[in-house]
Amino acid sequence: MIVDSNTKNSENEAKSNILVTVRVRPLNNKEKQYHEQENDELFPEVDTFNNLGQNNNTLGKKIINVIDRNILVFDPLNTNNKQLLFRIPSHNNRRNKDIRYAFDHVFDENSTQQEVFENTTKFLIDDVLNGYNATVFAYGATGCGKTYTITGTAEDPGIIPRTMDELFKKIEEYKDNKIIESSLSYLEVYNETIRDLLAPDNKTLTPLNLREDSNGVIVSGLSEHHPNNVEDVIKLLIKGNNNRTKAATEANIVSSRSHAVLQLRIKQREREANITTDYTSAVLSIIDLAGSERASVSKNQGERLVEGANINRSLLALGNCINALCTNSYHIPYRDSKLTRLLKFSLGGNCKVVMITNVSPSSLHYEETHNTLKYANRAKNIKTKIEQNLIHVESHIAQYPKIIQVIIFPSCYTLAI
Repeated sequence: MIVDSNTKNSENEAKSNILVTVRVRPLNNKEKQYHEQENDELFPEVDTFNNLGQNNNTLGKKIINVIDRNILVFDPLNTNNKQLLFRIPSHNNRRNKDIRYAFDHVFDENSTQQEVFENTTKFLIDDVLNGYNATVFAYGATGCGKTYTITGTAEDPGIIPRTMDELFKKIEEYKDNKIIESSLSYLEVYNETIRDLLAPDNKTLTPLNLREDSNGVIVSGLSEHHPNNVEDVIKLLIKGNNNRTKAATEANIVSSRSHAVLQLRIKQREREANITTDYTSAVLSIIDLAGSERASVSKNQGERLVEGANINRSLLALGNCINALCTNSYHIPYRDSKLTRLLKFSLGGNCKVVMITNVSPSSLHYEETHNTLKYANRAKNIKTKIEQNLIHVESHIAQYPKIIQVIIFPSCYTLAI
């Protein structure tokens, strides 16, 4: 569980600063039809059992049972009276696994966008404004609701709009005492190339290069924008999503074929000038990962098949990094993909991390759901060391006249350190 940002430095050792949550989405229309058809095939004499009070539309076909806000059961033992009577095993005659998983938070099918936001991202806003880096990313198989969780719709916004709305409200509250600057960038990793989603139209498809220094990973040539309010962010988000690579597949009509990374950088200092000034900076990253997929399920061919292979390769590299971090390995294979290089300082560095794992409760996605839950369960063991990004600057004596002028006439001068 993520530790509080006010933890003393003496206690700020390597700890589990990653919050792992799971969101179970409702069944979609295709899954409901499949379950109803399968129920009819297994139990043709439905009327015989109507007196048992069972709902035929949900007869033992969900592979996830949410116990409470922290625990779920994958592939639970089927206690349905009809199936016990006929002794018909589910999942192609496989024995039920009945595995319990515990996470920091489990959201069932009835959870709202606001509930997910309040329990995953809202508390990070104060941390970011206090100079702590934070990363939120959605992981799961294709078609499990990652983009809906992160972006949402105009009627029901997701993590990004709600976070930005709350963040700019806080900035507005602090503007009388602090000078806060913000810059935003939005990119995608598509077929192991990095593209700027907010670049001018003639430069959108230009591949960008990664560079790394002591301050982190830098994308050379990535455009930066300076939103003043949440409305500016929404406009940039819409533009970026329109430029993002999408395509229809067998598993998802609107499938994201790339990993999207939105980063907001916050820099601030006290408005009152002084001989010594404290500068804080932080980066909030919100990442919508492309969904893992199996070619046998998605039935992709040609370009879609190549995209799927690259998506799975980058997610495999991410899984290998998580495994290495959990076992305290001396070598973490960040360079195996562009995605893991971008996430290097999020997963293993100075950053608080929230992982929102999206899964489907349908038996149609049995293997994908099981692998996703195992993936998330391993991520709980990652331990990082977080530090406040604080720079203490002492002004040179030559700056003293300007400091005095700024104190007297704060709106007429900008102090250059």
